[in-house]
Amino acid sequence: MAILSALRPHLHWPVPSLPRLARFGLMWRAVATRRQLAEMDDRMLRDIGISRADALQEVERAPWDLGRRI
Repeated sequence: MAILSALRPHLHWPVPSLPRLARFGLMWRAVATRRQLAEMDDRMLRDIGISRADALQEVERAPWDLGRRI
């Protein structure tokens, strides 16, 4: 529990009131979509308007980091 409380300021849940299982589902989806993003070639990334550097930055995010990057 001490580890979780130390990480709490860094957790970015989009909707904190979601049940634990729903949050796990969101994290699982984030991992899957970030993996797909990592597999895209430069042409595909250009088509969706994302640079290779932005894609790599997104791929390296922690699974629980679900907040929007500004």
